[in-house]
Amino acid sequence: MHMLSTILTVLLALCLTPLNASLLPVAADVAPSRPIPGRSPFSQCRILEPQALSIERVDFEPGTPRTGRNLTITASGILSEPITNGSYVKIEVKLGYIKLLTDTFDLCELLADNVKDLACPIVEGYYDLVKTIRIPPEVPPGRYTVSAKAYTVDNNLITCIKGNLIIAPSF
Repeated sequence: MHMLSTILTVLLALCLTPLNASLLPVAADVAPSRPIPGRSPFSQCRILEPQALSIERVDFEPGTPRTGRNLTITASGILSEPITNGSYVKIEVKLGYIKLLTDTFDLCELLADNVKDLACPIVEGYYDLVKTIRIPPEVPPGRYTVSAKAYTVDNNLITCIKGNLIIAPSF
C-alpha cells in the first residue's frame, strides 16, 4: 500500500519540485475529466472546477509497471496557489472491487516523507519532477483504481487525479 501512496504523492508533487531541485492520490467522480498528456493511466478530474495545479504532463517508464521492478515517473505542471501546512489529500485505492484504502492524509507530511528537498510552504510556479520508485515484489499484480483529491487549508481544490493503474507480474 505504501507503494501506491508513493505513486499518488509523486503525482501530486509533480509541479511542486522546482526545475533546479536535487530531485530530477475518494470516490470516482462523474464530473468531466481530461487525460493527462503523456504516458500514464491518469486523468485530471473535476476539470470544470478551478484547480491550483495545472498538470501539463506525466510519463511512466515503463508504461506498465511490474512488481519487483523500478517505475520512473516524470511530471510537470504549474502551481497557481501556495500550498501551506494544513493542506490535505483524500485518497481511495481499490484492487478490482476490493477497497484497499480510503483515507485523508496531511499533504505536507506526505510530500516531506516522499519528495526530497520539498517542504511546505510551497510557492506558486512551474515545477518538474523525476522520481524512481521500486514496486515491491509483494504487491499483487492487478488493476488498481486510484483517486486522489488534494485541497488547501482553505478547502480550495489543488488537483483531482484518477485512473486505473495496471501492475503486471514481474515475468
